Amino acid sequence: MKKEIGLVFIFLALIALVLGLFWGCAGAFQFVFPGFFDAVPFYKTRPLHVSFVISWIVLSAIGGIYYYLNTHFRIPLFSRRMAVVHAWIFGISAALICACYLYGKFGGREYWEFPAVLAIPVFISWFLFGFNYFKTIAKKTGTWPVYLWMWGTGICFFLFTFSESYLWLFPYFRNNIVRDLTVQWKAAGALVGSWNMLVYGTALFVMEKIKGDKQMARSKLAFLMFFLGLANLMFGWAHHLYIVPTAPWIRYLSYAISMSELLIFAKLIWNWRKGLGSIRRGFYFLPYRFLIASDVWIFLNLTLALFISIPAVNVFTHGTHITVAHAMGSAIGINTMILLSSALLIIGEATGYSFSERQKKTINAGFWITNISLFFFCLFLILAGIEKGRLVIENKLSFQDIMLHINPWLISFAFAGLGLFTGLLLVTFHPLLAVAHYLRKKPATVILENSIANS
Repeated sequence: MKKEIGLVFIFLALIALVLGLFWGCAGAFQFVFPGFFDAVPFYKTRPLHVSFVISWIVLSAIGGIYYYLNTHFRIPLFSRRMAVVHAWIFGISAALICACYLYGKFGGREYWEFPAVLAIPVFISWFLFGFNYFKTIAKKTGTWPVYLWMWGTGICFFLFTFSESYLWLFPYFRNNIVRDLTVQWKAAGALVGSWNMLVYGTALFVMEKIKGDKQMARSKLAFLMFFLGLANLMFGWAHHLYIVPTAPWIRYLSYAISMSELLIFAKLIWNWRKGLGSIRRGFYFLPYRFLIASDVWIFLNLTLALFISIPAVNVFTHGTHITVAHAMGSAIGINTMILLSSALLIIGEATGYSFSERQKKTINAGFWITNISLFFFCLFLILAGIEKGRLVIENKLSFQDIMLHINPWLISFAFAGLGLFTGLLLVTFHPLLAVAHYLRKKPATVILENSIANS
């Protein structure tokens, strides 16, 4: 029962990815073609898309952590029962949140648009995960690799910032617009930093596993990345607040450290790639391929991120589709590529499944379709954002007139999103079947029951 609970999370994560892409495509076409798919209107498809994509990121990271702790560190989980309860709470909460969206029951804020009461089981599930994690790794002696610190930090800060994102429930924050905006955007930015800790820690583990070099995750460079990432998590969010009248030192500090962790992360991947032997780094080794794709997207997204972090530019770009392009480049180009690398590694190891040459060709086609589509997806968003910023500042047009001007770029963006959906379907189809086949032999309910019995 070492690996199954991690596989259950990976299976749920891949399903969340497919559903997130489906609702994203539906929302994009609804946005540019009014009347498209009226059965579920845009105000419902958008939060469904966001919630499933966030679920993909956190579920795949969590599944990897559960799996790696058991199989690679040889550390039995402190409580398998707790991991099972975590899975059930997460699954039931997700079902209730989706039901609320479909029935038009809202009541939250950015990222968490569901009724606030459903934040309670989400918090409990993360608390159980964190408690289980720290009680488990406390058994490990010797020097800890950096990814153990990153995973623990990500869990702690997720709990803190998730709680902080609900401070709007208190009148002290809700009744003051500057205070409310500052805390809400701070929490949203730091939340991204917290799950980035889980994702980048996963990337470092996969890199170590592929190379077979345990010193890389104990190097000074790796720990420098950790501390830069921690500083970014704590202060880097402030580039969202240039237009809010907050203390100037917050903005200056944010600008100084904004996206600095990506520079170190890119350097780590570059060094790792150069040090691989020809056999291990073969381009057809799928986890390797997706990690290298993430490195390319780090450089592209870093360029955009540093550009929009300049206060004078930020005033021009803030609230335009350039911000969306930056977010999509991070979520798909960096995080998704890393997590797909981890998922493919886990599926191959845990199930013993070996992809045939035909299946590899399908995944390979999906890989290229995904990355090419994502490039144009972001490009069209950037062009739409530039045009929108220009029309607002120079022409001072109304919102309706601006949207008419940029609509051709948005139509192109929607079709690029369809290509992105197609590519990731090709990537995930065979891995999903492999996990489903494995779990069919050991149904998820039996796995969970056995895990409880063995705990």
